[in-house]
Amino acid sequence: MSNLSRMAERISRRTLLKAGAAVSAAGAWSALSSQEVTFRVSGKRIAVSSGNGLRATARAMELMEQGVDTLEAAISGVNIVEEDPNDTSVGYGGLPNERGVVQLDSCVMHGPTYRAGAVAALENIKTPSRVAQKVMERTDHVLLVGQGALEFARAMGFKEENLLTDRAREAWLRWKANLSLEDDWLNDEERQAGAKRPTGTITCLCLNEKGEISGVTTTSGLAFKIPGRVGDSPIIGAGLYVDNDVGAAGSTGRGEANILESGARIVVENMRRGMEPGEACLDVLKRIARRTVESRLLSAPGKPNFGITFYALRKDGLYGAANMHGVARYAVHDGERNAHRESLHLF
Repeated sequence: MSNLSRMAERISRRTLLKAGAAVSAAGAWSALSSQEVTFRVSGKRIAVSSGNGLRATARAMELMEQGVDTLEAAISGVNIVEEDPNDTSVGYGGLPNERGVVQLDSCVMHGPTYRAGAVAALENIKTPSRVAQKVMERTDHVLLVGQGALEFARAMGFKEENLLTDRAREAWLRWKANLSLEDDWLNDEERQAGAKRPTGTITCLCLNEKGEISGVTTTSGLAFKIPGRVGDSPIIGAGLYVDNDVGAAGSTGRGEANILESGARIVVENMRRGMEPGEACLDVLKRIARRTVESRLLSAPGKPNFGITFYALRKDGLYGAANMHGVARYAVHDGERNAHRESLHLF
């Protein structure tokens, strides 16, 4: 056989192999796509929030009944908590960082347009969720942080205020008295036994009768954190994710664990494959527990010593939540009743 014939044969075989690989890939993609579930519009209005969100779900439902967009409804709901000085985990009155400065994080996502906005380490503004909304509406960006986020908020007309209330200041001073045991700088002893401090957030997910879904997550973050620390709350795909074809998910609790898992996105993808919302949340908690191996983060082998909760709302009106340890209450307004419901739990 001539060199030219051998070359032609090699090219022919290579082309055939590539074609076969392409067919296999197409078949695999087709199989994957066939596993996706198509969700019909339920015709229901549903608002889901974390346990501190009963007022948020009430307000969100009231606005959706007036025809207000789902994102505006969700943000208006959490604004009530952001502006409440008695909720030390969100907005005004939130517990400060280790320097005594309140730094806030938030993100929003609008299902119908698949747009999002977020801010992190924002100071002096009571309602970071509103600033995140402006990032979505008025910029080509998704996330602004620190001084840049504050300058943007000023440009948008937000009023600067001192966010550190007397109650939060007293909590910070008590923490300062035990600084060597409970700060974020880990000595050798602390690396073996993690210290527990307050965490808290509010998330709100809204579905209207047209099947439009939106969500918001907002927080003051881990109490007494290292300045500049950002948790999962402003991270699209971690603290919040919305896919208008499927549903939405949000989270509260230990942000570092959720960031590593991109939890909210996986919850939504689980629902896309047909899982019910509570089970979709529980699956992500199992993943987090399995991958938590540092001894300072474990109460027993395979059992994280921290809390984290996921909340989910599907396009067909089903909703659910799951908590790492024990039953957690979360808020749901189903158009008829606004009440706390009990979550699933892993441990």
